[in-house]
Amino acid sequence: MKSFEPLTDSVFYIMASLTEPRHGYAVMTFVEETTKGMFVIGPASLYTIIKKLLKEQLIVLHDESDSRRKVYTLTKIGRQTLEADIVRRKVMIEMAEKGLKRGNL
Repeated sequence: MKSFEPLTDSVFYIMASLTEPRHGYAVMTFVEETTKGMFVIGPASLYTIIKKLLKEQLIVLHDESDSRRKVYTLTKIGRQTLEADIVRRKVMIEMAEKGLKRGNL
């Protein structure tokens, strides 16, 4: 397994959306609705990232009966990568929260 690289916010949100099988438009909608519009991913960014994630084998095409839409889901390596990035982000949040409480930031 290659070394872990931190995920960008866009990649993080897309991978988090693909913990369940979803097609592209559903990913964009899920991210926008879940973040209450604070984060929006456009189609060009989405499909560029999906292509990269497929190449890196972090996601795969999921078999679905509706062949008009390509449905994607995380691979085992994709799940491990997302889990590692969640840990990294939690450390960042804890550090910032502690700093704010102390007034040192």
